[in-house]
Amino acid sequence: MASLKVMNQPLIVRNLGIVDKLLNIHRIKVPSECSNVLRLIQDNFPAISVDEYDTNNTRNNTNDDTPTDTSTSARSFKISIKGNMDSLEIPLNSAVWYSQSEKNILVNPIVYPWDFHYIIRRILQEELTESISPNASLSKSTIIDGPCIIEDDVTIDDFCKIKGPTYIGKGSLIGMTSLIRNCMLGNETRIGFNCEIGRSYFAGHDKIPHQNVIVDSLIGENVWFGAYSATLNVLYTRHRVMYEIAKGNAIDTGMDHFGAVIGNNCTIGTSVIIFPGKHIHPDTAVRPETIVARNLGS
Repeated sequence: MASLKVMNQPLIVRNLGIVDKLLNIHRIKVPSECSNVLRLIQDNFPAISVDEYDTNNTRNNTNDDTPTDTSTSARSFKISIKGNMDSLEIPLNSAVWYSQSEKNILVNPIVYPWDFHYIIRRILQEELTESISPNASLSKSTIIDGPCIIEDDVTIDDFCKIKGPTYIGKGSLIGMTSLIRNCMLGNETRIGFNCEIGRSYFAGHDKIPHQNVIVDSLIGENVWFGAYSATLNVLYTRHRVMYEIAKGNAIDTGMDHFGAVIGNNCTIGTSVIIFPGKHIHPDTAVRPETIVARNLGS
């Protein structure tokens, strides 16, 4: 999770950049199994020494019970910044913010998918500043409403509306008459014509052809959708969305709007309807005209 990109920057790099400005970090320890995170830190912070540690002993001494309150705000915590601090411990899978007025770091751990969904929306709301690349191609009939970052080589076709805050990564395409609102789209994301994409995260290199509706969802890398498919984000009962973390074990997300979580390299056929809170595991192919009312894949 820490290596997932937010506005084309790995989350761990964003976090360390914030903390390093405050404390001038000289050394950091990361779990030995997180070699990808170690490389990201070394590449982006060459002045910081990186050590690895074995997490087996730590796990043996911790309580693995699932939190009873699944809301992001219930698990967030603050760390006061003091001049004589010589160490700081922050969960690897988390997002951090610095409060200048309170002189503390707010940490939002990422335990469940909706934690990441919340963090994406917050980053868009608080950190996105408008920037449209001169190398992007925007139709004169397209409407940009609100702050947006539109990167190099993005093409936006006729009669689209992009409602901010929204981030559209390099080389992406938005097809004619599509609506994109409050989203983060990774590099090389291709949205076909007459689609609605709302409050969703795309990791990048995804292909969404014409007349799809994807709302309040998390889409992994290299996902392909057939036409006329949709992720539903509200239960017809209007109850809060439940999420199945294991077979027969569902938990309350605490949200009345939450769509689908779709892993990397999935293929979603034509006219597929995915119910709220469903997880499609990586490398899964969903047949056309399927109604996805349970988690799919292994």
